[in-house]
Amino acid sequence: MSVRVQTSIAANIVAEALSWLGTPYRHQGIRKGVGCDCIGLVLGVWQAVYGTAPEWPGAYAPDWAEAGGEERLLAATRRHCIEKQAGELSAGDLILFRWRPHLPAKHAAIMVGQDRFIHAYERNAVVVSALVPQWRNRIAGVFAFPERP
Repeated sequence: MSVRVQTSIAANIVAEALSWLGTPYRHQGIRKGVGCDCIGLVLGVWQAVYGTAPEWPGAYAPDWAEAGGEERLLAATRRHCIEKQAGELSAGDLILFRWRPHLPAKHAAIMVGQDRFIHAYERNAVVVSALVPQWRNRIAGVFAFPERP
């Protein structure tokens, strides 16, 4: 599967996301260089590229493997982004993950290259990781950022 940047928005998303590398993990944080979690990373990138964040998610638990709950992250992403097939990954796409098939999606990342994504997770700074089978099998949705919010 090849991954490529398809639009100028996607190129801007990738460039901005990569500028967050090394930002420490902080639950519900949204500040580059200061602290963010995976959702804060996505919201911070969105705000830098579009000038404003799409919506604030409200309080959420730090445990993305928690049972129960609604598909709040998936629903919000569908309101603001363009849903794609999982096999259509492109650099600049937003990926949502779920820990297990019966759990809601609770982790977000942005594709930055072929089989590489950027994300924030507990006990780590913002990092680029390989989209290995352990991650690929947990994909709950793939989305393109809109040309305009």
